[in-house]
Amino acid sequence: MRREPIVLFDNGTHQCLCFDNLVTGEGVQTNQFLIVDNEQYMLLDPGGDLTYTPLSLELSKHIPVQDLTYIFASHQDPDIIAALDKWLLHTKAKVICSRLWARFLPHLTANYLAVSHGISTYDRIIALPDRGQSIPLGNSQLKAVPAHFLHSVGNFQLYDPISKILFSGDMGASLVDDAQPVTDFAAHLSSMEGFHRRYMASNKVCRLWADMVRKMDISMIVPQHGRAFVGPAMINAFLDWISQLECGMDLMGAADYSLPR
Repeated sequence: MRREPIVLFDNGTHQCLCFDNLVTGEGVQTNQFLIVDNEQYMLLDPGGDLTYTPLSLELSKHIPVQDLTYIFASHQDPDIIAALDKWLLHTKAKVICSRLWARFLPHLTANYLAVSHGISTYDRIIALPDRGQSIPLGNSQLKAVPAHFLHSVGNFQLYDPISKILFSGDMGASLVDDAQPVTDFAAHLSSMEGFHRRYMASNKVCRLWADMVRKMDISMIVPQHGRAFVGPAMINAFLDWISQLECGMDLMGAADYSLPR
């Protein structure tokens, strides 16, 4: 049974909603996020065909979906932006992504968009420079924050200074079926350690990222999969852990690059 979205923040004019548990079947559960400010709307990492229809239906209860202002794609994975052609066809949204992936996104769109509907994928993309940039939404200024190699070579997270939420993409992701906040960090480790060891590029980039985040005014780190880290205790516990984690190329050796028998 569908449930109402999780309200992460709402001050009357600025709202952050989390839609979780929309995936049915064999797909990995994902969190989708909507930020609203003064009748402008940003949808974060909307996913592919598994989420397009249920997410659209849920969004329609809260906003006029066709008036979506932006879609933010943290990176290029299927569970991030595979349903791009449907969002381009049924909304007027601009798609924000790394400049590294902007030229590849047309591979996700069908030729009928241009032929039958006159929709140019390139004209609808805002390509982010590596250093990131501010993005106006209503009366707010959201921040596209660099998170390269965590885990994509062109990877961005979104920081909302009003709610003080860092939407962290795959950083902090856990393989669980709900998006409720973490309450016991030690118990939570088993649901995310294997993922981070494999999907994050190296301890160096994890440390650089954690050092950046420690300087930000953050009340919540909310990943695209699994549970959020809310409040100083949980946020600091996660930053301390990820700063020390050996992962990715740190763990690779000659045996990992040998011909199979």
